[in-house]
Amino acid sequence: MESLERIFKKNKDFKMGFGPCNRNRWIKFDKKAGLVTRLVDTITDEGCAMLGRVAEGKLLNDKELKSIKKRKWVVQKKVTEYIVSKGPKFGQQTKKVTQITTEALLENTDEAGNWVGPAIREMNLQATAKLPPLGCLHPLMKVRQEFREILLCMGFEEMPTNQFVESSFWNFDTLFQPQAHPARDSHDTFFLNKPKSSKIPDHFKEYFERVRQTHQNGWKTGSVGWRTPWKESEAEKNLLRTHTTAVSSQMLYKLAEHGFTPKKYFSIDRVFRNETVDGTHLAEFHQIEGFVADRGLTLGHLMGTIKAFFNRIGIPDVKFKPAYNPYTEPSMEIFGYSPERKAWMELGNSGMFRPEMLRPMGLPEDVNVIAWGFGLERPTMIKYKIKNIRDLFGPSVNLKTVRANAIPRFDKFQ
Repeated sequence: MESLERIFKKNKDFKMGFGPCNRNRWIKFDKKAGLVTRLVDTITDEGCAMLGRVAEGKLLNDKELKSIKKRKWVVQKKVTEYIVSKGPKFGQQTKKVTQITTEALLENTDEAGNWVGPAIREMNLQATAKLPPLGCLHPLMKVRQEFREILLCMGFEEMPTNQFVESSFWNFDTLFQPQAHPARDSHDTFFLNKPKSSKIPDHFKEYFERVRQTHQNGWKTGSVGWRTPWKESEAEKNLLRTHTTAVSSQMLYKLAEHGFTPKKYFSIDRVFRNETVDGTHLAEFHQIEGFVADRGLTLGHLMGTIKAFFNRIGIPDVKFKPAYNPYTEPSMEIFGYSPERKAWMELGNSGMFRPEMLRPMGLPEDVNVIAWGFGLERPTMIKYKIKNIRDLFGPSVNLKTVRANAIPRFDKFQ
């Protein structure tokens, strides 16, 4: 018998073992007197005994295992063992044909046509192959292809528009757009620094001179021109084309140069404008343009052609509003009614090319040209219900969305 306080002074570790000794009735503690009495002469360390059995590879019952795992004395692991022995086909030929090819059939069949080669591996002929990762068309290209087919069905021929860089001469001057026009400012147009300009070829010199005179005094067009000096250096500046009408002017010049025949042309390609990027505008976009050159064309032919096109893409309600363009007169803005938005939306511009543009090319006086143009992005956004143009075109486009978009279908034969 000894006081608890004295025992603690003699052995500090006894504080940790006091609880278990008291619970197992190895000692008796008198709280009033503060005395500890030994009740047994010897004890068995069950924890040490269990660890010994573990070391010997013997099994413990669930209670014992739970006890020593709780004290973090052991970590339970699962070990799987395999016994490998020789099978009945050990050492035999195990080669099997995995692909049936023409060469394999010729090498492994006898004269009667019986298979005499190695065994053929079982094949599931009903299994569907896993498609490899494939490319896909962008929504813009899907709508572009549909519009292209519609225009081809309407009898139009496609113009070559694979040249993004043009001279100011073809982009502006041939269209009778004055050299002082705001569109020629660097705030609206991307001009090139290298090469900064391009010389007009010699075989264009006569046409070049007629364009100069038309700008300055109207030449033989019945116009007075812009009555301002026309600079050759301004016409030779290189730029990223602001519209595909630069290609239209070249095609019209070729029609005049090789003898005029009535033609219907269209193009769908990229153009560039130095605009502020926001939810509805980008610095580059796709323009759809078309023109018809023939004798005796009127504004009614233009309106009928435009209505026929938009009717085929699901916009039957079309109306026109007078507008101004430097190279068309009269000019009209095109509006279409959207049942989804329940509102009229602006679709593009149209008009008849001015004599100041056509006569210097050498086209006959009785030839008129009706033309129109609008963007590809807006009808694509409406078709796919995209609100922000940056979700359609640019680095922030979700590629999963591009792959999941269905092919747009239009009634091309309505």
